[in-house]
Amino acid sequence: MTRSSHLLDALLPLVADLAHELPAELRYQRLLAAMCRLLPCDAAALLRLDGGVLVPLSVQGLSADTLGRRFEVEAHPRLKALLGAPSAMRFPTDCDLPDPYDGLVEGAGDKLEVHDCMGCALQVGEGVWGVLTLDALHAERFSDDDLRLLDAFADLAAATVVAAARLDQLTMSVESERSRAEAYRLAAQPQRAVLAGQSPAYRQMASEIALVAPSELTVLITGETGVGKELVARQLHASSPRADKVLVSVNCAALPETLVESELFGHVRGAFSGAVGDRRGKFEMADGGTLFLDEIGELPLAVQAKLLRALQDGQLQRVGSDREHRVDVRLIAATNRDLAAEVRAGRFRADLYHRLSVFPLNVPPLRERGRDVLVLAGAFIEENRRRMGLRGLRLSAGAQAALLAHAWPGNVRELEYLIARAALKAKARQASAPAHAPRHARAAIVTVEATDLDLEAHAAALPGVTAAPVQDAPRLPPTGTPRDLRTEVDAFQKRLVEQALEQHQGNTAAAARMLGLDRANLVRLAERLGVALRSRPPQARGGGRNAGTA
Repeated sequence: MTRSSHLLDALLPLVADLAHELPAELRYQRLLAAMCRLLPCDAAALLRLDGGVLVPLSVQGLSADTLGRRFEVEAHPRLKALLGAPSAMRFPTDCDLPDPYDGLVEGAGDKLEVHDCMGCALQVGEGVWGVLTLDALHAERFSDDDLRLLDAFADLAAATVVAAARLDQLTMSVESERSRAEAYRLAAQPQRAVLAGQSPAYRQMASEIALVAPSELTVLITGETGVGKELVARQLHASSPRADKVLVSVNCAALPETLVESELFGHVRGAFSGAVGDRRGKFEMADGGTLFLDEIGELPLAVQAKLLRALQDGQLQRVGSDREHRVDVRLIAATNRDLAAEVRAGRFRADLYHRLSVFPLNVPPLRERGRDVLVLAGAFIEENRRRMGLRGLRLSAGAQAALLAHAWPGNVRELEYLIARAALKAKARQASAPAHAPRHARAAIVTVEATDLDLEAHAAALPGVTAAPVQDAPRLPPTGTPRDLRTEVDAFQKRLVEQALEQHQGNTAAAARMLGLDRANLVRLAERLGVALRSRPPQARGGGRNAGTA
């Protein structure tokens, strides 16, 4: 079979996919898989250009946390060269330009030694859409024919990207198109934290955000502490018709009870001691835009009644004034409390609860998001790499296993702070390595090990929380010790499956959600690995009315 026929066979499924509605990430995965079938590589990536940053959309053969990274073009000369090249290019094996994937290629260790690397820019219209990159762990793996084939594939891949984008545009209104552009603009700005993930739980939340954001409905965001409720509120605002207006955030829990009403509705001069002038409240400041009330369950009952009136007819009064003001505000509220239980206990007004929960939106805890923890860890690793001025910062296999096994009672916020501490420890450990230490201990790529995370000590400080022992996490064999790869992968997967089942008391559905798998796939994987599944207790016979009779 000729290479032309191979190319045709690889691309026919991609063309067929255009007739179906597919998630963008799945479409990109299939595009990358087709390229990897055509060309002999150990790692490949599809990256989209967003301003001066390349964003990974799909990867193969690279660490899972790569998807959370952002590659600044000016900081990565190889990627910059690909963007500026008129056609596909291959780097000489003796090229001294740093490789952006140092420490990220699976099986390559902390540093990519002499290897084969090529890639190309994807041209869409008059501009560059992004790049395709391929890496082989052995020198001289690629040939001139491979380079020409990559050029041909790139043209068709760019056409596929364009066609997919046009199909998406047909389903979007002008209003949602503008909201999406605004969301991209905001996403390009530096932020302290990120909304990212690929798990079913995250996708469900993302689809609900996309559904309700363009509307004027009041949204009640619920979820545990640290899951990212404020980030969800910002995304709702950025994707709404009010995106070009102000977003005003208020932490209700931080307001003194005597000043809550003044903070929300404002006051006039002389309304109370210390009111030396008129002052607008948060509602007036948010007029035309969005008001985000975080921890709304902390509001006193007296203020809840006035808040209800403001929500119902847009009328409010400043403290000490009889004059009414009308405001146009979209309200988003958030709480980590069970407001329905608070209503039953008499601590929250039932009418306000129903007015707030027009569209309830739950943010799932991190422990239910499976491998999203690695995607988020990758984003935080990259943030700390830039902050510390490091050329590279990566998670070891043991650290990744420990992150996947942890219960995350503090959710994304806990992960963010934990990665920051671990990165600092890893940097200090490498800096103190003696001159005669092994090369990998003094490498330019700083590796965060499971011991840097110190999850056992971290969990011990929290009541009722346990962490899987770090020493039990699967470890890679020492360099130079040949081991069977399939055996090592199976051992790694078996440990993760056992930990997930143990954490969820044998509940296969909950364990599957944690690992980012379908339940049926988890059952098949457990059977293949020899993991015992807890059988359901037999249902009692003769129940109902006669049960329990003598």
